[in-house]
Amino acid sequence: MSERAIRLNQAGGPEVMQVHSVEVGDPGPGEIRLRQKAAGLNFIDIYQRSGVYNIPMPSGLGMEGAGIVEAVGEGVTHLRAGDRVAYASQPIGAYASARVMPARCVVRLPDSLSFEQGAAMMLKGLTVQYLLRKTQPQGGLQAGDHVLFHAAAGGVGLIACQWAKALGLKLIATAGSDAKCELALKHGAAVAINYQRDNFAEQVKALTGGEGVKVVYDSVGASTFEGSLACLRTFGLMVSFGNASGMVPPVAITALSAKGLYLTRPSLFQHLSSREATQAMADDLFQVVGSGQVKIDVEQRYALEDVQQAHREMESRNTTGAGVLLLD
Repeated sequence: MSERAIRLNQAGGPEVMQVHSVEVGDPGPGEIRLRQKAAGLNFIDIYQRSGVYNIPMPSGLGMEGAGIVEAVGEGVTHLRAGDRVAYASQPIGAYASARVMPARCVVRLPDSLSFEQGAAMMLKGLTVQYLLRKTQPQGGLQAGDHVLFHAAAGGVGLIACQWAKALGLKLIATAGSDAKCELALKHGAAVAINYQRDNFAEQVKALTGGEGVKVVYDSVGASTFEGSLACLRTFGLMVSFGNASGMVPPVAITALSAKGLYLTRPSLFQHLSSREATQAMADDLFQVVGSGQVKIDVEQRYALEDVQQAHREMESRNTTGAGVLLLD
């Protein structure tokens, strides 16, 4: 059957993304065919489209979506036709009205959540899950601990603000405008710093009595990396998980020695190593959302044909919260 999908033949600007008619066949062993309702928009899509992360060409795009299972292949036992589902998964290709894909990282979507919420929450919410719950400093995190989270008014950041508050953590948010700082505060941040105007490292030190934070979660990259290291306490953990301002330059290991710091560059897909691991992480996410402690707000919606505009607006870093492509 013929469906609509975004394809690109080379890396480049938003203009390389074009809507194509593609054939979608039957699922093979371990696969499903999914009628997609919405696809999530994420910075990793921009990295892949622009060539920051190399992907084989020609290619689709998108790693997060939600919809209804149309057919299941041999060996798939946890899903059946008609199930409402969501995923954050490789291979890429979520910007499509339908697709055949591995079933391993696809999970049932609770009836209480819309397809838009499912498409907006899986990659972002599971990212926050592995950051706050699994990527922790020496001795772990306890209620009352300060953590620093950059870009806190984005899709990942707003989930992190809420989830950190639910865990009793004091999340110090940074964002690029006063309006974005206010949004982070409304979502549970203890303090918000406009890093376009203020020296966030100095403010973090003042807020923590000169001690610094146990952990920094940094998706901004080049422009915040050195300041982030300065915010850490002795034996603190620097978690670099994105490059919104550009790739972090090579780091001299001696930069960590003065305070015995730890540095890691994790990825969500290392954690989604099996169906069981994926389901456990999704259950944790669904529980905190179902409890009302984390709300998934979709702030931007675009038609598939408007994907170039969607990427331009994301790259401007003027958007807040989550955005989705509507595929139905």
